[in-house]
Amino acid sequence: MTKLTLKSAVAALALMAAAPAVMAADLVVGLRAGPDSIDPHWSTLGSQAEALRHVFDTLVDVDEKLQLKPGLATSWEAIDDTTWEFKMREGVTFHDGTPFTAEDAKFSIDRIPEVTGPMPMTLYTKYVDSVEVVDDYTLRVKTKGMAPSLPNDFTRLFVVPSETGMEAGNEEFNSGEKAIGTGPYTFVSWQPKGDLVLKRNDDYWGGETAWENVTRREIPEDTSRVAALRSGEVDLINYVPASDYLAMKNDGEIDTFVSDSVYILNIAPSVKDEEPQPIKVNGEEVDGNPLQDLRVRKALDLAINRDVLVNVVLEGLGTPANQLMPEGFFGYSPELGKREYDIEQAKELLAEAGYPDGFEIDFTCTNNRVPGDAVVCEALAQMWSRLGLKVNAQALNGTVFFPAAAREEYTMTMSAWGTLTGEAAYTYGALTHTKDAEKGFGNFNRSGYSNPEFDKVFGEGSQTLEPEARKKLYEQASFIAMEDRALIPTVILQTVWAANADKIDMTPRVDQETRTYAITPVE
Repeated sequence: MTKLTLKSAVAALALMAAAPAVMAADLVVGLRAGPDSIDPHWSTLGSQAEALRHVFDTLVDVDEKLQLKPGLATSWEAIDDTTWEFKMREGVTFHDGTPFTAEDAKFSIDRIPEVTGPMPMTLYTKYVDSVEVVDDYTLRVKTKGMAPSLPNDFTRLFVVPSETGMEAGNEEFNSGEKAIGTGPYTFVSWQPKGDLVLKRNDDYWGGETAWENVTRREIPEDTSRVAALRSGEVDLINYVPASDYLAMKNDGEIDTFVSDSVYILNIAPSVKDEEPQPIKVNGEEVDGNPLQDLRVRKALDLAINRDVLVNVVLEGLGTPANQLMPEGFFGYSPELGKREYDIEQAKELLAEAGYPDGFEIDFTCTNNRVPGDAVVCEALAQMWSRLGLKVNAQALNGTVFFPAAAREEYTMTMSAWGTLTGEAAYTYGALTHTKDAEKGFGNFNRSGYSNPEFDKVFGEGSQTLEPEARKKLYEQASFIAMEDRALIPTVILQTVWAANADKIDMTPRVDQETRTYAITPVE
């Protein structure tokens, strides 16, 4: 029998008191999706950016409401119509001890066009003409005409050391050899579709974070992610499915965190002359493309009951969308009213267009990008069946969907897009502007939509520095694209996180990011 002395009892109590702090030093997060590469310039996907900003910092940052704030750049100003000057943060070092300078920022901007990923990051450097290092802490960016939204674009400009070299690719980043940033965590290891393991950077310029070790575990299946939280395998999960939300909300051992998001599920009907997936009537391919007819696109729109999508399909975790950005964003058009549901008018329009009995069409969506994407996909197919359409709905994993969508292999798709910069140039310039490689517009225009009137108004907005005048032009451009049904927005999603109530406290973000360095232990 062991004798418990006063000294050993005091020691045991001290250890017990210290236990919560030791436990709090490690954080395991279960996430629906993780990165596809450790190269921060590989893809524009939100899950990619969310993960890699733990290792790499951006030149400009945003708060939880997407308001700009300093990142590696402490300030920025337009010094003439086509020149922005950025002042770099001094005293910052990369994880290998190398000092950060403006040369690293320049290299990172120059590197982006050289990286060939599935979703090019050139979306964020489209206005850049040239970059000049004035001194170690001053960077000047010459732009292709006026570029009032350049600082917004640079919220996704991840900075890597200039010593990385242009030849570095996925292999070097994924192994950790080139996974060197200035961020709050250092890279330990990564298993594709598995765990991203991180260790706290004790020399981080932004101050010490709460968690010494962080594991970001990719668990794409909703039920498995929920089970992992309930079993204690993970401390926090994102994208709580609507079907589990109320039970978790009423569970005293779990805290839920809910936020409106910037993400909207948008339908993209291809209007190209030749469809990659043929549209059929009575089993025979039709001549031409029915989706080129505005009446057909309006019919698809009118047949969507957005209130049912929100209240039934998503169980209240969303709001109806009437354009590609939430209300209040820079360029949101107040002239666009609520999207009406009118199945009879939809049938009339379809008949006027020459398809009184509908047609057969393929409809491809994501099934793991954001909460509810797969169930909304199926619900839309059912709604359109009331028009007489035979809809071949297929929801695919993003690793399959996005590369194929980039190759424009689908006739009609649905996926989520978030206006992460808070203004119209980001979204409409990428999704609905005519493809223009020279200007960097239409990077994500997969449908072949092109409207000279839209391009003209949007182009004027992108070259207007005065904010109110630019806002009015973007509002006009938004109105044109939405009246044209260039894309058909459905619902704005809400995001739910759930966590161990005794361990986690967090402020939810509208960009849906789970930034573990901003999460704090329960006191």
